[in-house]
Amino acid sequence: MPVARLDATFAALADPTRRAIIARLAKGEATVTELAAPFRMSQPAVSKHLKVLEKAGLITRGRDAQRRPCRLVAAPMKEATDWLETFRRNWEQVFDRLDALLDELQQTPKPD
Repeated sequence: MPVARLDATFAALADPTRRAIIARLAKGEATVTELAAPFRMSQPAVSKHLKVLEKAGLITRGRDAQRRPCRLVAAPMKEATDWLETFRRNWEQVFDRLDALLDELQQTPKPD
């Protein structure tokens, strides 16, 4: 995965409003009006968030007659998850070694 794309994905996901939009779009496509409904912000403000998500490749905007539905694009999220997975595996190995050491220390008899 290109570093710039990973950076754009994480930058887009850094904002709680954009994460909420992504969570909503995970349930299915929605218009800007539908996406703006739960927020206390204007449609133009929501549109700015959508532009960031679109630039990061996390969403697409289509045209369906008078509607412009937004859709989630899964590929960048999968790439970010795959990148994070390497670190999760590493930490899991570290914790497994720590657990083994703690088990060993608990089983070692204490001198009086």
